[in-house]
Amino acid sequence: MNILEKIVADKRKEVDLKKSLITVPQLEASVMMERTSVSLAEMLSKSNSGIIAEHKRRSPSKSVINHNLSVQDVAQGYTDAGVCGISILTDGKYFGGSLDDLVLARASTNIPLLRKEFIIDEYQIIEAKAYGADVILLIAAILSREEIKTFSELAKGLGLDVLLEVHNEEELEKSLMPSLDMLGVNNRNLKSFEVDLDISKTLSKKIPEDFVKVSESGISSVKAIRELKEFDYQGFLIGENFMKTDNPGKSAEEFITKIIS
Repeated sequence: MNILEKIVADKRKEVDLKKSLITVPQLEASVMMERTSVSLAEMLSKSNSGIIAEHKRRSPSKSVINHNLSVQDVAQGYTDAGVCGISILTDGKYFGGSLDDLVLARASTNIPLLRKEFIIDEYQIIEAKAYGADVILLIAAILSREEIKTFSELAKGLGLDVLLEVHNEEELEKSLMPSLDMLGVNNRNLKSFEVDLDISKTLSKKIPEDFVKVSESGISSVKAIRELKEFDYQGFLIGENFMKTDNPGKSAEEFITKIIS
């Protein structure tokens, strides 16, 4: 069983437990359900930098990245730095995140928040909206075409943007549909954790222009972003590069300054 399969198996148990604790009507009663979401796709299409900065405490590939910072400080720092959006990892077991992180980030900023999660159930999409997210992530590697369609249409009905993540051409082909806003190419092989930016470059030609293109994982230099922009990428998801420093907001600001200068 690879790490992704293990995460999904644990996630199914977690979602079943959550459903027994908090019902869908309870989620739908959240004040956040009335909030108008801010579109990350629109922010990226107008931005010079395209940076989506991530709040991430740890990961299966790197173990601890940064456990010392408050999510409010990180979100505020990223906002001040001028990022387009913030990705908040809400998986507890493997990434040390939680839905509380999403709530605290939402209280600190008005820019788009992406709930970074292994979504395998409609319940998690309603939950994302109820806890203040503007965008959800769908991972093609763990979903069927039917699930991608059902989940993305539900998200659009709730006013959320949808970022769909692919790793190869096969995943991309099964996923293309009008209910997606952004197509993300993950440069990290989720089975081996190796990173290769050529994945983004190769797949860029296959992504129709209707979608905002996002490159994810392993981006740590301005040079990499300049290269990817030549392949029409407008969004760049960066986590560890900022989070491994003492001041992620300041790191993001310095990085963005270099991109746009």
